[in-house]
Amino acid sequence: MARLHWLEAVLPLGIIGGMLCIMGNAQYFIHKAAHGRPKHIGNDMWDVAMERRDKKLMEQSSGN
Repeated sequence: MARLHWLEAVLPLGIIGGMLCIMGNAQYFIHKAAHGRPKHIGNDMWDVAMERRDKKLMEQSSGN
């Protein structure tokens, strides 16, 4: 019986892993619904500046 002692940890680890997956997917779908596209992983200052530039260019082109 002592050989299967590790089996007691499988159920809690499965529950914890399942909840992490559910919460990750929930965040993904909420962000996608709010912004219309998946979240860009690893955004740095350059990416943020380029997004601002692109947004400004799109506003200028639609205004003309």
